Amino acid sequence: QLQLVESGGGLVQPGGSLRLSCKASGFTSDYYAIGWFRQAPGKGREGISCISSISGRTNYADSVKDRFTMSRDSAKNTVYLQMNNLKPEDTAIYYCAASKLHSNWCSRVSGTYNSWGQGTQVTVSS
Repeated sequence: QLQLVESGGGLVQPGGSLRLSCKASGFTSDYYAIGWFRQAPGKGREGISCISSISGRTNYADSVKDRFTMSRDSAKNTVYLQMNNLKPEDTAIYYCAASKLHSNWCSRVSGTYNSWGQGTQVTVSS
């Protein structure tokens, strides 16, 4: 059974850093595109980054570009989201998701993802 579990969320001050983890089980995450999404209170789900299955190419939303970095550890079947210089507007529930899209590119559109984790809360506040 394909499963994704996020961890690493928490409370951090503005300017701080967090690293989120997305642990995959029941499948080899290397063969799937993995995306990170977030949803703030009262707002829609935003696709913030993704990593492709074939080349490991990443793609970021403008809102997080140059602050967030996505990476993959194949040995641990885990994908990470390193978040630096966090801002209050980054406060949201963060989700990872897996897509069967097997390509050199990835999509940040939620409809292309088949399996989702339960989410982890990130709160940026002083």
